[in-house]
Amino acid sequence: MEAVSLKRKPNWVESSVEQPVDVSVPKDIQPPALPAKHYDAETTEPISCGLCSLDELLSWSSSEANPLNVAAIPLVPREPRLVDCQRRTLVSHDMMGGYLDDRFIQGSNAEAPYAFYHWQYIDIFNYFTHHMVTVPPAVWTNAAHKHGVIVLGTFITEWTDGAAVCETFLKDEKSYQEVANKLVQISQYYRFDGWLINIENALSETAVRNTASFLAYLTQQMHEHVPSSLILWYDSVLESGELKWQNELNQSNRMFFDACDGFFTNYNWTEENLEQMKVFSGMRGRQADVYVGVDVFARGKVVGGKLETNKALDVIRKHNFSVAIFAPGWVFETLSDKNQFRVHQDLFWALLSDYLYIHRPASRLPFISSFCQGFGKALYWKGQHEMRKRWFNLTAQEIQPLYYEMKLGDECWLRSSCCSEDVWKGGCSLLLGGLMPANLSSPICAKIFSLHVPLDSKILVVLVHKASPGITISLQLQTTDVSYCSHTDNHEVTLSSTSPSEPHLAELISELCGNGNPEGWTVGCSQLELHSCVLREVCVLIHQDAGAQDSHFKCRVGEIMVLDVDSLQPPSDPVEDLRIDDVVWLRGDAKSPEGASPRLRLSATLRWNYPLQSVRHFKVYWRRLRGPDPKTPHGQLELVAWAYSNQFRVTELVVPEPPCVLELVVEPVDRKGFPVPESLWGRRKFSYSEEP
Repeated sequence: MEAVSLKRKPNWVESSVEQPVDVSVPKDIQPPALPAKHYDAETTEPISCGLCSLDELLSWSSSEANPLNVAAIPLVPREPRLVDCQRRTLVSHDMMGGYLDDRFIQGSNAEAPYAFYHWQYIDIFNYFTHHMVTVPPAVWTNAAHKHGVIVLGTFITEWTDGAAVCETFLKDEKSYQEVANKLVQISQYYRFDGWLINIENALSETAVRNTASFLAYLTQQMHEHVPSSLILWYDSVLESGELKWQNELNQSNRMFFDACDGFFTNYNWTEENLEQMKVFSGMRGRQADVYVGVDVFARGKVVGGKLETNKALDVIRKHNFSVAIFAPGWVFETLSDKNQFRVHQDLFWALLSDYLYIHRPASRLPFISSFCQGFGKALYWKGQHEMRKRWFNLTAQEIQPLYYEMKLGDECWLRSSCCSEDVWKGGCSLLLGGLMPANLSSPICAKIFSLHVPLDSKILVVLVHKASPGITISLQLQTTDVSYCSHTDNHEVTLSSTSPSEPHLAELISELCGNGNPEGWTVGCSQLELHSCVLREVCVLIHQDAGAQDSHFKCRVGEIMVLDVDSLQPPSDPVEDLRIDDVVWLRGDAKSPEGASPRLRLSATLRWNYPLQSVRHFKVYWRRLRGPDPKTPHGQLELVAWAYSNQFRVTELVVPEPPCVLELVVEPVDRKGFPVPESLWGRRKFSYSEEP
């Protein structure tokens, strides 16, 4: 594809709503004028990347950073808090060198991507590569933060080149503070939560003496500037400066542990190492801050690994240490059929589940999930296709349910899994399947979520589902009182259409619950009054109809919402200040039919203002307004993509030949499901003509 240059001011902004942005399509051919490290060289699709040298780190500035890679989701609260967890779980994502399909900030069309969705089991996620400075792609930070999981980048030096870097930045206080300050600034800018420091090279006497000071300064600065931040040290260098992995915390490496928030051991430990750590006086009551490393690939002389990783966790938990699970992408990398990834992923984490505890999202209402895992065979909205192609974008991942398989008696069993074939919203629904014997007198209770959500007095519960013949579905909400005592109530929610007495509420609830059975889905709603309590469990109750025989059943759950009735109100915020930056023209592409005229393509960044807490996502559209002939009717809106922040880069949009006027449109999709009036959408006219 040839790129066509554009004469423009850097980051120009057109503020007039009525007057279109006027642009010329130039005749001279030049490469796209955007930095290659932040944008794909061929398409200008925004990408995430790390920093490869000390010079690159020290010259880093926010003015030259990538605003499209800034995480859009803040770290949400969860129960228990990290500080209260005595046996924590860290996942270190070492995946084929990193920055694969996940480097595309706005998603990709990956056929079979790797994704992680068992967030309820872990406390900390570390994005690991062998770049000197690894900045986690925003898609990972967004997915983790949505589940209350802390995200760490990686600062690594290795071997001879790494030793030279360390001698440079650890030579004196000024130098190591300069590096630490840059790491803090990068974490602040991209909105992730800390660093794993991995020095895997020998250090001189001066450098090793300053390493502990560097760690202490970095930890103090991170705590001051980034709430809930962590700095962890990897077991590698000794206090003498020698590179010698210990597989434990001991006197030889204690100085680094004392200077930061935690210690990540090497993987070749034995139970004897754990026993020695338990009685090591230098731990000073910080046993939870020791993360015992487990290499899922089982490289070297290790306990467990692969589909026996549970054996390692059994030993670690017996000694009450935290665990660091390294490279769980093994389940994906070693698969010959990547389409079986979900099956293997669920099996792997099911083997570990007895050694992990479930964390509970603790945000206030609304609680909403359509179970999307951030990828799928198509993109759906309310049971209908929005895009009929494979897609991958972890930012789209919603709060994940519990995935499990369990026996409920000699003849009864239940399985919870993902279904990408019949979907309500996003890329998958939740599939509950099992065997229900005819003589079963009580409903099967399928636990979906464990939560810690404070409830107001009046709530609206919405359940969207499809059930196989012979069964009916209801919800069960388990609550405790606010004082957190042992008193527990179970509330079975009978789902039907609901009509409140207040006229304004009746209209709003009708928008959510009054659409019949779209695409075969049942939308059920119910109101409850619950006073001073906390929602702890959400379960689907599966009832067998009278006279039914022993039968296999299936139930697809499309969405669950728990809303505060008193806060229900129609969307009223408009999309403001929609502007267009960084326009690049492309002419033709490799997929053009032989002999066909090269097609004109537009790439441009849209930016706007809108309260992100109010939306699920945005829909970005375009349409042709007019061409050379003023009698040409306006075209229909065509969907470009879903966007998850207040900016989006349109790339390689095939547009009519100049002269032409287009309209670019941004529709907010309300988080609770209310339609947003078109008068509140953002619109920008865009006219272009051939350069004279």
